[in-house]
Amino acid sequence: MSDLNQNTLSQITNLIKTKKISSLEVTKFFIKNIEKAKKLNSFITTCFEKSLKDAKNFDSKKNYNGLLPGIPLAVKDLFCTKNIKTTAGSKILENFIPSYESSVTNNLWSEGAIILGKLNCDEFAMGSSNETSYYGAVKNPWNTRKVPGGSSGGSAAAVAARLAPGATGTDTGGSIRQPAALCGVSGLKPTYGRVSRWGMIAFASSLDQGGPIARTAEDCAILLNCMASYDPRDSTSVNQAVPNYVASLNDSIKGLKVGLPKEYFSSGLNAEVERAVRGALNNLVDLGAELVEINLPNSHLSVPAYYVIAPAEASANLSRFDGVRFGYRCDDPVDLNDLYCRTRGEAFGEEVQRRILIGTYCLSAGYYDAYYLKAQKARQLIQRDFAASLEKVDLIAGPTCPSPAFEFGSKGGDPVAMYLEDIYTIATNLAGLPGMSIPCGLIGGDPVGLQLIGNYFEESKILNVAHQFQKITNWHNVLPLSVSQ
Repeated sequence: MSDLNQNTLSQITNLIKTKKISSLEVTKFFIKNIEKAKKLNSFITTCFEKSLKDAKNFDSKKNYNGLLPGIPLAVKDLFCTKNIKTTAGSKILENFIPSYESSVTNNLWSEGAIILGKLNCDEFAMGSSNETSYYGAVKNPWNTRKVPGGSSGGSAAAVAARLAPGATGTDTGGSIRQPAALCGVSGLKPTYGRVSRWGMIAFASSLDQGGPIARTAEDCAILLNCMASYDPRDSTSVNQAVPNYVASLNDSIKGLKVGLPKEYFSSGLNAEVERAVRGALNNLVDLGAELVEINLPNSHLSVPAYYVIAPAEASANLSRFDGVRFGYRCDDPVDLNDLYCRTRGEAFGEEVQRRILIGTYCLSAGYYDAYYLKAQKARQLIQRDFAASLEKVDLIAGPTCPSPAFEFGSKGGDPVAMYLEDIYTIATNLAGLPGMSIPCGLIGGDPVGLQLIGNYFEESKILNVAHQFQKITNWHNVLPLSVSQ
């Protein structure tokens, strides 16, 4: 059974399908791992009783054709799960139990998956280190003194530490790709509108997108096949057929043009990270790809534009959390104003409060044109840069993060320094493009991620390149020391 630490989601699926192992055995294995790794603080809520019951029920079936036959998965605590607590990493929702299932999780259960529990994350997905969670920070399994990245830190850490073979994440400005990079796993942010946001607690509605985190590109392809769907309940969901992402994984990438933005290889990028990323790019050349230097001249606008647009949307989305209908409520309010002020002041964390205030200010009379409107114009320029580049190349590659994982508290006093950790990921969210991070090296024992960015709805091409890279490298198979012992 210890071999399951070495098995990918795809391999475990085959083992269950061929009846070499049962869903119950697999589920028990991951539950044991979760219980041994409590110090990582990856989970907010566990569902072991339900997990074991569902696994037994699955094993009792004679035939099953789902893509995830009895596969135990973990879910970021931003996706609503019926009758299972959903907190968004916040005190304000610490007792919230949804009466409905998100579209994403419903799709997963329909394909045979089993829930292990709800994963820790930055509060309302606002953070790049998982330090803003009300339930405490998640530890990076490669070095517990360092952050796992955010906001999907619990998801990436759980997959890296072999607490689940796959997990859901959300990505608003890099929140799947950045933790995937820092934890040495694979994470895909799909095209905006590819995966339904219905039942996914909103941060910034024009930027949020759910996606998979797993060991390999192949595993991400399987999960995306399940997660992606058109959903009329989500007004931003795109009515476009979902391809078989697994079918094209083994296509040759010979002749593929890969664009390298010179802005992503300039000052601010750690020299060792650059070395690891360029080494990975040479691997793509070995596979027949052609590297082409490109320009994204407005990429420097991505961070300031994002930190106007995202907080503005957050200030609107989070206005529903007021202590009236659900969630936390302050004690003995004297009137409605006192109820609103004290409930939100007591139950929202510092970072969430900061972003609500920034967003409200940017949308206020007299400042809308100066900030929000200007940020949206910058967003258009960023989109045009990508469009122009993707006419010349098939996809774009570069570092996922400017540096490896940093120690807890090292950036806490400087919000801007924290925001700059997402400098290479934010632009894809502003443009609505798909992006992926895959492990491509280690620096002093800390993982490094290679980012791949494709054109709209070309997740298949990204996954194909990532899979071909992983066929000739071994970074995705390296275990954190804490797991290998």
